[in-house]
Amino acid sequence: MPFIGRAIDRHGPRRSVILIAVTFDLACAYMGLVGGLVTLFIGFALIRGLGQGALSLVSVHSINIWFVRRRGMAVGLAGTGFAAATALVPLGIERLVDAVDWRWAYVILGIVVMIVMVPVGGGLFRHRPERYGLTPDSSREDTTSVRQEVHYELREARRTLTFWLYVTGGFLVAAFSTGLVFHHFSIMSANGLDRAAAALVFVGYGFVSAGANLLTGFLLDRIPPRFLLSAALAAMVTAMLTATSITSPTGVVVYGSILGVMQGMSQAIQSSVYAYYFGRLHIGAVKGLATTITVAGTAAGPLIVALGYDLNGGYGPVLAISAIVPAVLALASPFLPLTRGGRIL
Repeated sequence: MPFIGRAIDRHGPRRSVILIAVTFDLACAYMGLVGGLVTLFIGFALIRGLGQGALSLVSVHSINIWFVRRRGMAVGLAGTGFAAATALVPLGIERLVDAVDWRWAYVILGIVVMIVMVPVGGGLFRHRPERYGLTPDSSREDTTSVRQEVHYELREARRTLTFWLYVTGGFLVAAFSTGLVFHHFSIMSANGLDRAAAALVFVGYGFVSAGANLLTGFLLDRIPPRFLLSAALAAMVTAMLTATSITSPTGVVVYGSILGVMQGMSQAIQSSVYAYYFGRLHIGAVKGLATTITVAGTAAGPLIVALGYDLNGGYGPVLAISAIVPAVLALASPFLPLTRGGRIL
């Protein structure tokens, strides 16, 4: 991701999204051909890196370079698409797999990406607005916020407490939200709930995530992001501490709503916060490294939860112990001296 981020900074999102979409299409087609452990590993690395990684990175990049004063709202609106996809697309994919088998499903999904993203990216994505004689948000907007931007290179951003606070927060949310989702049906089964009741988690998750994303985007334009990071981490800690005590379908819906608050808030924060603190000029490289660490979290979280279950015979102890670090970070982040352009924010 850091290398892809630098390439997006250099060549712009328009060229980058076309190349990424075409390559992702080929990766999906490749997944339809896998026949062993090695090819499966390569295939998952490709679709993970090009899909959730590169395609997400270039899309968020486009928003960050075209908005400053209204960046939070723009990111929040865009994030509702992510939430809607989480709620609706898996059901469609499952039906597609039932109809044509999983190999052809991958090929068809790749074609869908090609049909949608190549014309959308090529037709709508553009490089920085200054290249077209415009300013971020609108040529009619007050440009004070643009003039106050401070542009950090990746090596400079890495030396700041600000960078590592949000990277750590993103890593923790990615790790344990993924851990909770990967082991969800097992956790609910241990609580005495059947698969149908456990599936109700997605009722609250999708819709609440969309609302939380939009609201957080609105708030990001008005209050420092660290307060919102604290709230997102608090929601995650709440989910981790209550997961093993859910015993009714209603409880599953409420639990899913808590996960939705956490996911929606974190999505909006991670999409915009690096441009907020470090400017737009090198945002691809900065966000690329942050994305790499976040995706590493999605790999670590399920493993930690699984090992904790194997060692203790249940999920309660590992989730309670794992909640300590995000709880401390949630309490500390409002009081840390984070600077933006020489001002504490």
